[in-house]
Amino acid sequence: MARHLITSAIPYINGIKHLGNLVGSQLPADLFARYQRARGHEVLFLCATDEHGTPAELAAAKAGKPVAEYCAEMWQVQADLAEGFGLSFDHFGRSSSPQNHALTQHFAGVLAEQGLIEEVSETQMYSPADGRFLPDRYIEGTCPNCGFESARGDQCDNCTKQLDPVDLIDAYSTISGSRELEMRATKHLYLRQSVLKDELAAWIDTKTDWPVLTTSIARKWLNDGDGLQDRGITRDLDWGVPVKRGSEDWPGMEGKVFYVWFDAPIEYIACAQEWVEAGKGDDWARWWRTDRGADDVRYTQFMGKDNVPFHTLSFPATILGSREPWKLVDYIKSFNYLNYDGGQFSTSRGRGVFMDQALEILPADYWRWWLLSHAPESADAEFTWENFQASVNKDLADVLGNFVSRVTKFCNAKFGPQVPEAGAHGPDEAALIEELEGRVRAYERHMDAIEVRKAAAELRAIWVTGNEYLQKAAPWTVIKTDEARAKAQIALGLNLIRLYAILSAPFVPNASARMLEALGVSDAAWPGDVAGALTALPAGHGFEVPEVLFAKIADASRAEWQKRFAGTRDAA
Repeated sequence: MARHLITSAIPYINGIKHLGNLVGSQLPADLFARYQRARGHEVLFLCATDEHGTPAELAAAKAGKPVAEYCAEMWQVQADLAEGFGLSFDHFGRSSSPQNHALTQHFAGVLAEQGLIEEVSETQMYSPADGRFLPDRYIEGTCPNCGFESARGDQCDNCTKQLDPVDLIDAYSTISGSRELEMRATKHLYLRQSVLKDELAAWIDTKTDWPVLTTSIARKWLNDGDGLQDRGITRDLDWGVPVKRGSEDWPGMEGKVFYVWFDAPIEYIACAQEWVEAGKGDDWARWWRTDRGADDVRYTQFMGKDNVPFHTLSFPATILGSREPWKLVDYIKSFNYLNYDGGQFSTSRGRGVFMDQALEILPADYWRWWLLSHAPESADAEFTWENFQASVNKDLADVLGNFVSRVTKFCNAKFGPQVPEAGAHGPDEAALIEELEGRVRAYERHMDAIEVRKAAAELRAIWVTGNEYLQKAAPWTVIKTDEARAKAQIALGLNLIRLYAILSAPFVPNASARMLEALGVSDAAWPGDVAGALTALPAGHGFEVPEVLFAKIADASRAEWQKRFAGTRDAA
C-alpha cells in the first residue's frame, strides 16, 4: 500500500469561485485522491482557504465587515460548496489558523538563522489619499510587458510576469482609486532566493516526469532577465501573520505581517496539524517530516499555471533553506486556463458560472464530468453551453445512464428484481471481457499518470463497450427463443453496472453511489481482473431499478442559462 499526500492550491477567501478555478486545482486533485483511495492506498488530501493579504481586506471592506468575521463566514461558504461538489478533503483548513501562524514564524526564524533573510531599506508606494503604504495588490495598472490593463503590483495575471508596483503604467490605488502615489522609505524582510538558485535548478532538473507546463514556467522564472530574484516576505498590513522570529519579536518589524505568498504554502503543512487538532488524524509529522516517516510518501500538488512559480521556487526555497527535514513535492500537476463561452470568466463582471450557481441548476456530477473530461491540461480550454449540453446528453445520459436503465428495467420486467442465472460465457462475452480488461488497465495507467482527459476518454470507452455488447446481444430478442441465454446476458449486464460504478466513482461519485445502492452492493473493491468483477453479483442477489441517473439538458434550458450567465452577477 502506497501513501499519497495530495494538496490542492488553496483558494483565496474573497468570494465564491467560478468553474475555471474549480477545474484548475481542487477538482482534479479530488479525482486523484478518490482514485488512490479506491486502489487501497493511504491518502491525506488537504486544502484550505488563503485568508491573508489584500484580497481579504478589500473583500471585507466591500462587504462592510471586520476582516476576521468576513473570512470566517467565507470559509464556511467555501467549505459547503466543496462538500456540494463532492470534494473529499480529509481536512479543509484556514491559513489564519494558530498552527499556520506558529509555523510561518518558525520558518522565518530558521531561515534567518541560515542567513537567508535580509532586512532591506527600500522605498514603497504610499498613497496620501489613503494615508498608508500600499501593498502590491492594492495597486493596479497596465502591465509593461503585455499591456494587460488590470495587472497587479506583484504579478500580471495575463502573462504571469513578476512585477514591482513601480513597473506598472498609470498605476492607481485600488482602495481610493487615487493616482497620486509617491515613493516613501520603509523597511522589509527579503527571502534570499537568489542564493538558492543553483540548488533549486538542480532539484527541478531531477523532475523529468513533470508536465512541460510546470517546468517551463519554473525555468523561465529561474533564467529570464537577471534570474531568480530575492523576494520581499513582509507587508504593511494589519491582517496576517505578525512578523516574528520564531516566538521572539523582530525588532524594526513591529506592525508588519508576513507576505501572503510566504505564509500561504506553509498552510499545507499547518493544515495537517489542524487535521490532527480536529481529531481526524493522529500523526501529521509522518506525512511531512522525512525524519518521522515521510520518506515513503508520494506528494502531489495540483494548481493552475499562475501558481506554478511560487510552488516550484518560493515554497521550495523556504523548505530547502530551512535545512530541516521537511517533505518536498514529488510531482506538480499544473493546468492552463478554462475560458468561458468566447471570452474569459470574470469575477468582477460576474461573467461565467460560479460554484454556487452551478449547483443551483444541476447536480455536481454533471459539472464534474464535463470539467474533468475537458480539463485544460495541454492548452487553455473553453466552456461553451453547446458543448456542455452535448457532453451531458451523449456521455452521461445516452451512454452511462441509458445502459443502467435498460439493463435494470428489462431484468425487473422479465426476470424480477434479482440477478438471474449467469450460465456459460460465449464468444461475445469472451471478446467483451478481453476488450474491457485492456481498457481498464489503460484507464489505470492514465489515472496513475494524472492524464485526466485521457482517463475520462478511456472511461467513456468502457461505458460504450458495454452498450455495444448489449445492443449486439439483444436479450429482448434472444428471450423469445433462448431464455437461459438472455438471463446470462442480463446477469452480465448487471455486473457491468457494478463495474461501471466502481470505475466511475472518481469522476461521478454521486451517480456511482446511486448505482451501487440500487444494486444493494456495499463491497465495491477495485477490480483486480475484469472476468472476476463480472461474476461478483451471485444469482438471486436483489436490486432496485434506480431513478434516472442523468436527465438530458433541453435546448430551452441551455439557452436560458447561456443568457443568465453572460455577466450580471454581483461579485465580491
